[in-house]
Amino acid sequence: MNKTIYHDAVVRGFTLSALFWLLAGLVSGIWLSLELLYPGLNFAPWIAYGRLRVVHTASLTFGFGLGSIFATAYYLLQRLTRTTLALPRLATGHLLLFNVTIAAGIITLMGGMNTTKEYAEFEWPIDLLFLCFWLMFTVNLFATLIGRQERQMYVSLWYLIAMTVTIAPLYFVNNLAIPLTPFKSYGIYAGTVDADVQWWYGHNLIGFIYTMPILAMFYYFLPKSAGIPIYSHRLSIVAFWSLIFTYLWTGAHHLILTPLPEWIQTVAIAFSILLIAPSWGVVVNGYLTLRGNWEQMYSNHIVRYFIFGITFYGLQTIQGPLQGIRTANAFFHYTDWVIGHVHMGTMGWVTMVVSGSFLSMVPNISGKKLHSVRLADLQFWLMLTGQLILTISMWISGILQGSMLKAITPDGSLSYAFLDTMAALTPLYLLRAASGVIYFIGILLFCWNIIRTFTDKPEEGPPA
Repeated sequence: MNKTIYHDAVVRGFTLSALFWLLAGLVSGIWLSLELLYPGLNFAPWIAYGRLRVVHTASLTFGFGLGSIFATAYYLLQRLTRTTLALPRLATGHLLLFNVTIAAGIITLMGGMNTTKEYAEFEWPIDLLFLCFWLMFTVNLFATLIGRQERQMYVSLWYLIAMTVTIAPLYFVNNLAIPLTPFKSYGIYAGTVDADVQWWYGHNLIGFIYTMPILAMFYYFLPKSAGIPIYSHRLSIVAFWSLIFTYLWTGAHHLILTPLPEWIQTVAIAFSILLIAPSWGVVVNGYLTLRGNWEQMYSNHIVRYFIFGITFYGLQTIQGPLQGIRTANAFFHYTDWVIGHVHMGTMGWVTMVVSGSFLSMVPNISGKKLHSVRLADLQFWLMLTGQLILTISMWISGILQGSMLKAITPDGSLSYAFLDTMAALTPLYLLRAASGVIYFIGILLFCWNIIRTFTDKPEEGPPA
């Protein structure tokens, strides 16, 4: 049989791009955490908190998130179809346009050009570039699928297809705007319609970037790295279709107790609760894959990334829906509890699974052993420690914040001024900044390990 020649240069390019944007996003995040403690760090408009915060989210969501997704998607697509990439030159153009788009978006955000819509801050020229590189990826994905040699499609491909066909309509519909200049536009929606469309987009954007493709990585790389078949392919397919159906209806749980019609809020709450079942179908599938082989949590430096990652995913998918219940939402929304919730997902679920995927994938595409297993182990513990300190400190901060902001005296006055709340939260904000530094050190080790794996000479092998 002729061996399939895979086009992995684009995989390498997106891997390195994702690492760059990961570092950029984390540096801005640490700086933001310090600005809350030391306001003097807001010394220039381009790094003011209001601008840098969206730089942080855009760098990580679109730069790191999509960069990681495209790297692993091009890798998985070729292996699971047993065919080479249909349009390798188009993939190279996709890589270049992707980085140009993200860089232009970050520069304009730092310059104060911002639509003010959450996860949709880029102005209209950047939106057009985004849709162009998404179309390039879509064409390549389906062209490769059409020419595949492996007829059965493994569940990871289903997740990649769902992401691909969903993101573009979400992005296009929410970002419809009337341009005034190249750097300013106004959205076509207003009032509660604008809010509803925004969170239909916002929640599903995160779902189809931080859930669907990350599950595609999980379903492929966990069995590969453990050397064990997935426990149940049937369960994975049932969970997939259930997740797709329920996820699309949950966005309005970000708008509980707002002027949005109450029936829309109730639908979002109901589907958010239903979302727990398919999410935990994935978690159970992952756990049962390791049945009888749990010693790999100690002996396999990659497996633990996926098992801890899926654990945080499971916790995330319980915590999130429960926050949508009106009583809980009235207390926790607009507090630091939400910051802890989001970062458990991004730092504990997404980055853990991406790290495990890269550590498994990069040696294969470079034809070399991982530069250092010890660094991969140390990275894991630093990431886990930093993430736990950050999320737990923010949960405590959110409970304290919610209690103080809502406390009233017998005559109905507020018990605490806003500055009293900030003073009480300062030690927890110090913990958040420290945890970010710990996590960042782990990511630096990760980047070093990946880059050295690419650059090591084949005969050198890994260090002792």
